[in-house]
Amino acid sequence: MTEIRGTVLMDLDGTISDPAIGIFASFRHAVESVGHPWPNDRPLDWIIGPPLRESFGTVLGGDAELGAQALEHYRRHYAAGAMFENALYPGITEAIAALDGSGFRLFVATSKLTGFAERIIGHFGLAGRFAGVYGSSLDGRIDQKGDIIALCLANEAVDPARCIMVGDRKHDVLGAVANRLPCVGVSWGYGGADELAAAGAALICDRPAALPDAVRTLMARGATAGGSPAPA
Repeated sequence: MTEIRGTVLMDLDGTISDPAIGIFASFRHAVESVGHPWPNDRPLDWIIGPPLRESFGTVLGGDAELGAQALEHYRRHYAAGAMFENALYPGITEAIAALDGSGFRLFVATSKLTGFAERIIGHFGLAGRFAGVYGSSLDGRIDQKGDIIALCLANEAVDPARCIMVGDRKHDVLGAVANRLPCVGVSWGYGGADELAAAGAALICDRPAALPDAVRTLMARGATAGGSPAPA
């Protein structure tokens, strides 16, 4: 039986897969449905990572009622098939397999609704690699990355001293730091190396093939949350 070397929490959007087509289409559908169309020439990269409630609040001027309506439109459109307008990053399947095969226990920790995340992981044939999927709740009580990580740590009896977060946005890094975890920031997603470094990522990884070694390096040195990142 393979010895458990530690636990790795992995973000989904921008880390495991690129969800831009489906998320952007659903977001545009949602805001148009509440009377605030988003022009096609205005970027939407910034909505991948933060909780959707915050993004709708930004676009809709903080109108909570409109935001709730937009969120419902988004979820219906996304559930109807847009969630699968999504693609794995080249090499990430092999990286996940290498981590799983070398004794790390893996969990998904995402701001996406848990049900959506489970369906996407299953769609890509990755469910067998992960011991569980943790995401946001329908009622909005749990949608911040720090709270999602904390829920996983508590439910799964994870030792924070033997756990690492992997993600592409500052929200992943800050959520990890709030739970006293180091974070491997991945620069192929939607945050970029500068955002990740500023947030306090312990390591910056620039390609999926380098991720297993980055995790092993960080686990072996017993890195603590925060500090100056090094490239991997």
